[in-house]
Amino acid sequence: MPEHTASNGRTGESLKPEDHANGERAFAALTQFLKDDGWYPQQLDEKTIHRVYFAGKNGELRCYAQIRVDLEQFLFYVIAPVKTPEPMYAHVAEYITRANYGLRIGNFEMDYSDGEVRYKSSLDFEGQPLTPTLIKNAMYPAVHTMDLYLPGLLGLMYGNKTPAEAIRDIED
Repeated sequence: MPEHTASNGRTGESLKPEDHANGERAFAALTQFLKDDGWYPQQLDEKTIHRVYFAGKNGELRCYAQIRVDLEQFLFYVIAPVKTPEPMYAHVAEYITRANYGLRIGNFEMDYSDGEVRYKSSLDFEGQPLTPTLIKNAMYPAVHTMDLYLPGLLGLMYGNKTPAEAIRDIED
């Protein structure tokens, strides 16, 4: 019987299930960091994903911290507290494109199927331990960036601002 293998998504090399030890250690490190740093993580089912919340100046943000064990990647998503009304999709897409220009860590994304706006930060730790410093340096810029740009996003969705005006108000 052939041994079960999976592709690592990069080089086409096959990975045996036991080759995921670094990814599994990373999930344990993430879990410990979240607990130690006061995030109160909630693991989703049996997945390597935790839901956490961040109380920003401009609202409470729902976040997801995920380890892709098979790829040795850490993904962190910060979800805007409101979904984009469909008539505003083009304006929000312009706003987040303007916001993304010049961002050094992470980026904004919008799901055109439901209007969800999120900020994503990620890192590839292939062959390296995932440390608390790396986790912190991926998470905190993400929550602070979403919190910073959230008033402009809301002003654009529910106010009378153009994307350029909303960005200017945030970045000036």
